[in-house]
Amino acid sequence: MPRPSSLLDTRVIYCGDNLEQLKKLPDACIDLIYIDPPFNSNRNYEVFWGETKEKRSFDDRHESTQAYIEFMRPRCVELARVLKKTGSFYYHCDWHASHYVKVMLDQILGENNFQNEIVWKRADAHSDAKQGSKHFGRVHDSIFFYTSSSEYTFNFIYKPLPESTVNTWYKHVEEGTGRRYNKADVTGPGGEAKGCPVYEWKGITRAWRYSRENMEKLEREGRLVYSSTGMVYQKRYLDESKGVPLQSWWDDIGMLRGINRGGERLGYPTQKPLALLERIIQASSNENDIVLDAFCGCGTALVAAQKLNRQWIGIDISPTACRVMGKRLHDVCHLPENEKLWQVGRGFVLRDLPWTEQKLRKIPPFEFENWAVIALGGIPNKTQVGDMGIDGRIYPIGSEPAASGKEAGQLDFMDDWYPIQVKQMDKVGRPDIDKFEAAMIRTKRKKGFFVGFDFSSDSLTEINRFFRTEHIVIVPLTVREILDESIAQKLV
Repeated sequence: MPRPSSLLDTRVIYCGDNLEQLKKLPDACIDLIYIDPPFNSNRNYEVFWGETKEKRSFDDRHESTQAYIEFMRPRCVELARVLKKTGSFYYHCDWHASHYVKVMLDQILGENNFQNEIVWKRADAHSDAKQGSKHFGRVHDSIFFYTSSSEYTFNFIYKPLPESTVNTWYKHVEEGTGRRYNKADVTGPGGEAKGCPVYEWKGITRAWRYSRENMEKLEREGRLVYSSTGMVYQKRYLDESKGVPLQSWWDDIGMLRGINRGGERLGYPTQKPLALLERIIQASSNENDIVLDAFCGCGTALVAAQKLNRQWIGIDISPTACRVMGKRLHDVCHLPENEKLWQVGRGFVLRDLPWTEQKLRKIPPFEFENWAVIALGGIPNKTQVGDMGIDGRIYPIGSEPAASGKEAGQLDFMDDWYPIQVKQMDKVGRPDIDKFEAAMIRTKRKKGFFVGFDFSSDSLTEINRFFRTEHIVIVPLTVREILDESIAQKLV
């Protein structure tokens, strides 16, 4: 696919504050923006990262609605700046701050550029409406649709006709073909005064919708039908109907829940269905247009854009999220993370991940754990609390199932793996090694990996003793060794 702009890199995921990254983008360079920023929900989400359902805490809180709007305003100003004149902007939010968001967007993008409030009915019922509560169930999100001007891209999307419409409107069946049709009036709307042609047809003289030549064509094609009184109608066939143009009430795409059919659900609590993003991208962009998601979380917008042959840019502040969406692009879209392939338009790249010891010391502990496990090529453990001394697993080549398809994600049924323990501390001590040894004995592992910034002499002595007496290998790996990519031989 050719590059849409010589000034802009696409198929790139940036890790960091989106405000800083957006300032680096040129003016009017993006065709479609979709954002689903953390809602002002005043609660903590429990996040299950990746198909391995690793439970993590995702902080989604602001001190007040004012703080939330103050956080979002400069970002929306930058997003408006980078939007093309023909571009569209979608802001996904819920009831907590939607009314304030609408006022803010009117000020930034202009009231006249507001096109729709799309109501996404994400559930039939919600547990917040139960006996004892004093409000109605909150089952929808709002998606505010703005444009940069009146010259924006828009592709109509049609939904199938309701069964009731088919049964009542297309109730006639053509003999011989069995095609259902309705009878449409062919008299001229507004009559002769509106310029409709007047002539005699089958003994009836009046203003008609079509010229005589077109009426004769419809007659030859068998598309005219006559009533018992001789009145003529046009056959409009059900199988030629495009359907019903999509309205602003979307109740046909449910939230991701229950059985994970197709492997789409990653366990991320605010993950949106792929079908939802595909609809937005199809409606407001064309192939090779640039789609930007500045709060891209687990990467649904990027996957949808890639599948629909759009260019894309993703930004997220979480290193774990960036790694998860990178893995998802690889698994779902079969797109490799490779600098050389990216340069020729056949891969993607991750930028600005915290590849320094200083940055890695500052990120949250669970982010550090995820970084270390994924950097080793491992799979993060299922639980954060009660992980019994094992933060992740490495599966030797040949033992890991396919990345996609029926067997994907069934790692729990395989017993060929090495445990990983991670500690975000200056020096791993003897007690930490003792706990990992107990976990290895309990799980009957013969080899494991321990990651830390450094190891005390006592810890290294214990690792050696454990090998001599138990014949079990613990490989100590420092963050510096991982960053320097000098760990290949130790992973064998």
